[in-house]
Amino acid sequence: MVIPEVVTARLLLRALEPSDLDAYAAMYADAEVMRFLEDGCPLDRAAAWRSMAVHLGHWRLRGYGQWALVERTSGELVGRAGLWQPEGWPGLEVGWLLARPHWGHGFATEAARAALHHAFDVVGADRVISLIRPDNHPSIRVAERLGERYERTIDLYGGAAHIYAIEQQPV
Repeated sequence: MVIPEVVTARLLLRALEPSDLDAYAAMYADAEVMRFLEDGCPLDRAAAWRSMAVHLGHWRLRGYGQWALVERTSGELVGRAGLWQPEGWPGLEVGWLLARPHWGHGFATEAARAALHHAFDVVGADRVISLIRPDNHPSIRVAERLGERYERTIDLYGGAAHIYAIEQQPV
């Protein structure tokens, strides 16, 4: 399976690569970055590697997934973003995770917008969601900038998660 590349104004969205591990592991080791993900705990290097493997496997199993986000000017890995729908998930999700030095620069919105276009135009999705912890106000703002609207709250990994959703707009 070939993972497609997507180019935005400032980012290259591409497959995760072995050379990404140092930056990826540093991102996953940051407690502040991980605060709103899964159980809220940072991951060690081995667990970060397994996360990379899971995201690459998701592409193989679903035909879509999360990309590495590379800043085009510097070539630096700034995070990951894309589509996610493991077995039992409440819907096709667009999600994002950025290393802390890259927060507040609009990269999450830029990458998520590209992923939404991929979901609607390539995958053929009619509806996309984002699962966001209630206290994660920056991600709520990203979802709202994407046009997603709050639907309801569910239990996810033993904690509350808001579902924000957007439907494909007729052409």
